[in-house]
Amino acid sequence: MLPFRRFRLLPLLLVPAALGACAGSRVESAAGHGATAAPLALADVAALEQRFDVQLLPPEFARTPASLEEQVRGTLTRADWELERLVAQPRNTIGFSGSIAALDVILHPVVNVANEISVIKESSTDAAMREKASAMVEVLSAWSIALQYRQDVYGLCRAFEQAYQAGARPELAGEDLKLFEETMRDYRRAGLALEPQTRTEVERLQNELSRIENEFDTNITDAAVTTDFSAAELAGVPQGFLDSSRTASGRHAVRATVITDYLAVMENARKEETRKRLATVRYSVAMAENGPLLRQMTGLRARIAGLLGYATWADYQIEPRMAKSGANAMAFAEDLSRRLEPKFRAEVEALRALKLADAGDPQAKIELWDFRYYQNQLRKERYQVDAEALRRFFELDRVLAGMFGVYEEIFGLRFRQVKPSWVWAKGVTLWLASDAQDGRPLGMFYLDLFPREGKYNHFAQFDVVTGRALEDGSYRRPVAALICNFTPPGADTPSLLSHSEVETFFHEFGHCLHTILTQAKYGRYAGAAVAQDFVEAPSQMLENWVWSPQVLRRFAVDWQNPDETIDLAVVERMAEADLATKAVWYRRQLAFALADLRMHSTRAADDPVQVANQTIAEVFFTPPAGSGFAAYWGHLTGYDAGYYGYAWADSISADLASAFEASPGGLLDVATGMRLRREIYSVGGSRDESASIRAFLGRDTDNRAFAHAIGVD
Repeated sequence: MLPFRRFRLLPLLLVPAALGACAGSRVESAAGHGATAAPLALADVAALEQRFDVQLLPPEFARTPASLEEQVRGTLTRADWELERLVAQPRNTIGFSGSIAALDVILHPVVNVANEISVIKESSTDAAMREKASAMVEVLSAWSIALQYRQDVYGLCRAFEQAYQAGARPELAGEDLKLFEETMRDYRRAGLALEPQTRTEVERLQNELSRIENEFDTNITDAAVTTDFSAAELAGVPQGFLDSSRTASGRHAVRATVITDYLAVMENARKEETRKRLATVRYSVAMAENGPLLRQMTGLRARIAGLLGYATWADYQIEPRMAKSGANAMAFAEDLSRRLEPKFRAEVEALRALKLADAGDPQAKIELWDFRYYQNQLRKERYQVDAEALRRFFELDRVLAGMFGVYEEIFGLRFRQVKPSWVWAKGVTLWLASDAQDGRPLGMFYLDLFPREGKYNHFAQFDVVTGRALEDGSYRRPVAALICNFTPPGADTPSLLSHSEVETFFHEFGHCLHTILTQAKYGRYAGAAVAQDFVEAPSQMLENWVWSPQVLRRFAVDWQNPDETIDLAVVERMAEADLATKAVWYRRQLAFALADLRMHSTRAADDPVQVANQTIAEVFFTPPAGSGFAAYWGHLTGYDAGYYGYAWADSISADLASAFEASPGGLLDVATGMRLRREIYSVGGSRDESASIRAFLGRDTDNRAFAHAIGVD
C-alpha cells in the first residue's frame, strides 16, 4: 500500500518518472536464481545493446549543482527548438506523426531528465544537490505548464484533430488512437478551449499550485524529527532497536520520521504514554510549515476545478481514472466502510479486551496510539505469532534472492547484478533484467534499501528512464529505482526484515516489474503509466506471495541456522491473525481515502488539516489532540483525490490473484505468470485497463475474491 512515485507534470507529459544504502549492506553479494557472483561490467551491457538493438545503459547523473542545472536548462532549450520546428509546419498537410506522436518524441528527453532530478532530490547524500534538484523541479514544472498552454502547439494538434474528424486523415487504431484521443482530452481538461482571460488565469494558478506542491514535498523530505526516551519508557521494544538507538547519554533517540523506528516503538512499547507521545510527534511533523501550504493547495485546486467547469477537484482528478467521478469514488469508499463496520467493531472490542486486561480499567478504550501495539499483542497471545521473533527468518540477502527466484520463474526472467560507473550513495546496487528464454535485455533497476538523513523516508519505485519505441526502430529500455527504508544491519547482525517489510519488498518490486517489462510504443503509456486507481493492483496482488508456504519455504530460513526453515504452521497462524484485524487495516485506509476526497470535494475554505482529523476520528480513531497528520501526508501531492485508489485497486488485485490460486501451479504457475506479464505488465497504459483485466482473467472483474479476502463475504 505504498506510493509509486511519479514526477508531477501536467497530463501532456504525464509518464512514470524516477522514484546510498547504509554501510554494512550485504545486498551486493546476493546470489539467487540467475544472479551472478561477479557483477556484469557496463561494457557487457553495451554489448547487449548492440546485439539486441536496444538502448539500455543508465544515464550519467549530474554530480554537481552547476552540472545539474546545465543539464535541465540544456534539455529544455533543445526541446523548445524542436517544438519551434514542429509548429512551423503547414497546417493543411499535418499528420498524426507530425503532431500528436511528435510531441511524445520531443518530450521523452524532458521526462527522463525530470526522472533523474527526482531521484537526486529524494535520495542524494549531498544537501546542496537536493536543494538544486528541488529548484530544478520547479523549473521543469513551470516549463511543462507553459507547454500545456502554448497556443501554437495546441493549434497544431487541433488542426490534425479537425482534419481527422473530417475524414481527411488515415484512420487511427490501438495505441495511436488512444494517444490522439487522450492528448486532445487533456488539452480540453487544461482549459485550452476556454476564452483567453480564463485560460491565462488557470495557467497562473497551475504554476502557483506546482510551486506550493514542491515546497510541501520538500518540507516532508527534509523533516527529521527525533524524540528522546529512557530505557524504561521503551520497555517491550526489541533489544536490537534499543542497542542501535542508544545515545552517549544512555537514553534512546527515536526518529519519528523514519517508519522503521516508529513502528518498532508503536508495535512493542508497553507504556501507553510512550506510544501516545511518539504518535503525537509523528502526527505533528511539518504542521507549522505545511499546514498553511496545504490550505493554499486545496484552495487553488478548488479554484482551478471551478474555472475548468468541474464541481470539485475530486471530479477533475478522477475523470480519467477507472472511477470516473468524485461521487463514484466517494460511494465506493463509504460503502466499503459501512460493510466493514460490524467486523471493525468486533475487532476493536477484541483489542480493547487486551487493554482492559493490562490496565484493569473498565472504561479503557482503544486509542489511535494503541491499535498497532494491541494488534501485535493479539498476534502473540491468540495466534502465537511474534513478529519480532520471526525476523531471524527474513535476512535481506535471502529475501532478495528468494524474491528474484520467484519472479524469474513465473515471469520468465533473469536478474543479474551490474557494476555501475557511479551511484548516488554507498550501498546502492544496479541490476539488469533480461528475458530468460532469449536473453533479450528488458531494463535495469537500482536498489537503495536503507534509511539515511535527507532521503525520501518511505518506500517507493521511481522511474529513472522511461521506455519507448525509438524512431530508428530500436527501443529505449527503462531504468527504475527502488527507494526504500528497510531495517538496516545491526552491529553483529545482517539486515533482518519483518514479515511486513518482506511484503513491502514484493509489492514495490512489482512496480519495478511493471516498469521494466513494458512494450508500449509511446513513453506516455510505458510501464505503470496506467489509471491511478489501477496502478497499485498488479503490485498489491504480489503481496499474496509472501503469505504462501509454497513461496516462503524457498527463502524463510534462520539466518544463523539455514537448516531451520520457518514453521509453516506459524505462517498459517500469521494469515489468521492478519484476517483477525483486517477491518482495522481497511478502516484506516478508508479514513485516509475519505479525508482526501472530502478535502478535495468542496469549494469552501475549510481547513484541510481539520477535515482530515475529523474524518479520521469518524471512520477510525481520534488523532492526538493538536496534531495534524495531513501536513506530513506526502500522498497529497500526486495522489490527491486518489488515495481511494489503494482500496479500489485491492479489489482488482484480489481478483487477479484468484487466477493464480485457481491454476494448477498455484502462485507459482508459469502459464498464468506469463499471461500476467503479457496482458498487464507489458501492455502498461497502451490500452484501457478494463480491457487488460479482461484479457488476463477472461472476464470482467468483480469483488467476490476481495470480499472473501477481507472477511465480509
